[in-house]
Amino acid sequence: MEFKDYYQTLGVKKEASQEEIKKAFRKLARRYHPDTASDKAVAEEKFKEINEAYEVLGDADKRAKYDRLGADWRNVRSRAGAPGAQEFHFSGTGFSDFFEQFFGGGRDPFSGGIGGDPFRSAHVKQPTRGQDITGDVMVTLEEAAQGCVRAFNLQAGNPITGKLETRTLRTRIPAGVLDGQIIRVAGQGGTGVNGGPAGDVRLRVRLAAHPDFRVRGADLIHDLNLAPWEAVLGTQVEVPTLHGRVTVKIPPGSAGGARLRVRGKGLRSGKDDHGDLYVVLNIELPTEVDPEERALWQALAEQSRFQPRR
Repeated sequence: MEFKDYYQTLGVKKEASQEEIKKAFRKLARRYHPDTASDKAVAEEKFKEINEAYEVLGDADKRAKYDRLGADWRNVRSRAGAPGAQEFHFSGTGFSDFFEQFFGGGRDPFSGGIGGDPFRSAHVKQPTRGQDITGDVMVTLEEAAQGCVRAFNLQAGNPITGKLETRTLRTRIPAGVLDGQIIRVAGQGGTGVNGGPAGDVRLRVRLAAHPDFRVRGADLIHDLNLAPWEAVLGTQVEVPTLHGRVTVKIPPGSAGGARLRVRGKGLRSGKDDHGDLYVVLNIELPTEVDPEERALWQALAEQSRFQPRR
């Protein structure tokens, strides 16, 4: 298992602020998003790496854990194993071995499953169900909106022969799948012992972070930056959705933090229902102005009757 330098992946320093990490992710995610890149195969792999890095560094608790691992990550890994347990290994789910070991939903891939220790069960006559295997699968918002079929490899140690066997499994990701939802692949888990049934594969959906949207259930949230005069005078702005761009009307006198609702432009939430898109307004101020602009701002300050502290 290879150590992943997530700071290097996002091109930021270890001392980077959370806002700097967020900006770096958005810039790279827009560049390598599979739906817009010219070389989709290369972009898809790069997009997964960027998402994995942001999954850890974008979360303060996970980032702190990652920073604590440091050079000691191999020793932490070696202490995680459970002797005698059946070994499983996923590939093709969108996450690396390193992520799955330390951040993948709390399941140690070398620990016993629901079926218990299959090697111990081999010495008794009672039929024993095989282990259930849980892993994370990265799903883009576009895949969650439209549904897709995903193939992944499962390498499992045979409890009888002890040999590693690799299977390629295909499973449908249904349209409308939500973050944290479990997709069950029946009978494809650990091998049963003494005639016991096989366990299941349980894939926990992890929605990939998107450069343009945040996710709240089936709703999408898009942060829209406005110039001060756009907020005061009102305007019309094109915003992205998962199915193209739509025009949103910004009412005159809009305040920062206001939320505009675009019905039905979120993720699917049922057979025929969809969540909504919420556009959150953020008023940006210029950090640098030339002398002519400064004069205009000064004239406005002198003429305006607006009193923000009354």
